Amino acid sequence: MGETLILIPGLACTGRLFEPQISALSTDRNVVVADHRQDDSIPAIAQRLLKGAPERFALAGLSMGGYVAMEVMRQAPERVSRLTLLDTTARPDTPETRQNRERQIALAEAGRFEDIFELLWPRLVHADHQSDEALQEVLFGMMRETGPETFIRQQRAIMGRPDSRPLLPEIEIPTLILVGEGDIITPPEVAREMADLVEWASLTVVPGAGHTSTLEQPERVIQAMRLWLEEG
Repeated sequence: MGETLILIPGLACTGRLFEPQISALSTDRNVVVADHRQDDSIPAIAQRLLKGAPERFALAGLSMGGYVAMEVMRQAPERVSRLTLLDTTARPDTPETRQNRERQIALAEAGRFEDIFELLWPRLVHADHQSDEALQEVLFGMMRETGPETFIRQQRAIMGRPDSRPLLPEIEIPTLILVGEGDIITPPEVAREMADLVEWASLTVVPGAGHTSTLEQPERVIQAMRLWLEEG
């Protein structure tokens, strides 16, 4: 069996975000989905992950999961053998993004959690998938499973994260930076910025995918991750 692979989902997502990748990659390794639901800061989520992880492991995170993965690299880089950052950014929130998060928190606190779904949907997927009802049900199902209290906790954790760009040049392990070509939340230029800062990084831009590349183009993501796991 290969080294353990730990996957960190995005905001309001569960392991279903990686369901195709788990099915494909768990044939020759242990694949674990990290718990990012209980803590109210990115460092605390990373600490929980490290406490339950093997001594050395491969690590992949999407969106919020990428923020946690970078924090793991800040806290214990010697324990990570290889890293994948999917549809994420090393930058901190802009003032506009923070305002949007605060508005979503206010909706959740006011008992209007499901109103957030309709606000997020057009930004989560590629333009070609806007009418994909099955994909919409998977994403909304994960949000319902997460619930408003956890959603608020995760949003506040995200808002408190640091700028991780100074960290990236210190990463010296095989690193895959992957982004959907239609991702409007963390667009390809942000992924290119990260890839330029990590010496051992490779960049994959996935056609026909938005911010949820693992579900929109699962086979392309699996192929990229297989190559990454095999890289010396």
